[in-house]
Amino acid sequence: MASIGQIVEQTPGRDALARARQRAILVPDCMVEARRIANTVIAGWHGRRKRGIGENFWQFRPFTEGESLSRIDWRRSARDDHVYVRDREWEAAHTVWLWADMSPSMMYKSTLADVSKESRALVLMLALAEILARSGERIGCPGIMEPVSARNAAERLATALIHAPLTTGMPDTVMIRGLSDVVLIGDFLDDADTIMEKIAPLGRRGLRGHVVEIADPAEEDFPYSGRTEFIDPETGQKLVSGRAESIREEYRTAYLARRDALGEALRRQGWSFVPHRTDQLASQALVAVHMYLSGMAPGSERGSSR
Repeated sequence: MASIGQIVEQTPGRDALARARQRAILVPDCMVEARRIANTVIAGWHGRRKRGIGENFWQFRPFTEGESLSRIDWRRSARDDHVYVRDREWEAAHTVWLWADMSPSMMYKSTLADVSKESRALVLMLALAEILARSGERIGCPGIMEPVSARNAAERLATALIHAPLTTGMPDTVMIRGLSDVVLIGDFLDDADTIMEKIAPLGRRGLRGHVVEIADPAEEDFPYSGRTEFIDPETGQKLVSGRAESIREEYRTAYLARRDALGEALRRQGWSFVPHRTDQLASQALVAVHMYLSGMAPGSERGSSR
C-alpha cells in the first residue's frame, strides 16, 4: 500500500526479482514462527459445531422410533438398558480470506524492533491460517490461493506465497463471494478516506472484515533528533530535517489522528480494527483477530497500541 508521508531510514527501491527472492527466503522462517505462535493461542474450535453429517464423533443420544437401525451403536448400548445412536459432527465451515501487504514500505525495520513489518504480517497471516485450518474453515488468499479446507492449508498458503507474483496495493477481491470473512494485514499509511474508498465496496457486498495495522515503534514514537534524512521506500522522495525532534509532537499527532480516523471509519462499516506494533508479541494481535472472527470482541480495540 502506498506510504504517503512515511518516515523511514532504509534505502528505497529494489527490483522485482530481488524482492521475490527475499520473500522466498523469509516465508519458511515465518511459517515456523507462525506455527509456534498458533500453538500458544489455540483455545478450542473456531468452527460452529452441531449434529449432522461428518467424519468426527459428536455425541451419543437415545435411539428414537423410526430411525435406521444401522445408526445404533451396539457397543455403547450394551452398557445399560438404553439403545444409543452415535451422532457425528457437522461443521458449518465458512471461508476466511487472508491477505498481507507486501509493498516496499512493509520492509521497514527500525533499531527499536526485532522484525520487519513484512515479517510480522506474514507470521500473523500464516498463524491465522494454521488456527482456522485446524478449526475446519476454508482458507483463501485473494489472487494467490483459492479457498481450501485442509489441515495443511497454512503450508499450502506459504508455498503459494513463495511463488506468487509481487503486487502492491489492495488485492483484487472480485473472486470473493458469499458470506465470507476478510482479514487485511498491512501498515495502511494512506489517509483514511483513500483506504476506505477501497474497503467500503467489500462491506457493501456483505463481507465481514478485519483490519490489522502493523506499525514499527519508530513510526509511532518518532525517536529521531538532530539532522536526519527520511526516505520514502516506494517513491524515493527524500526529506531532510535539521532538528528532527522539533517536529516530533506534530508528527505523532498527525500519525495517531490518521489511525483514529481509519479505525472509526471501519467500525462504522461494522469491521474490526486491530493496531499492532512490531515490538510487541505477535500473539497479542493474533488473539484479538481470532476473537473478532469468533464473534467475541476483545475488551479494547486499541489494546495493542501504545
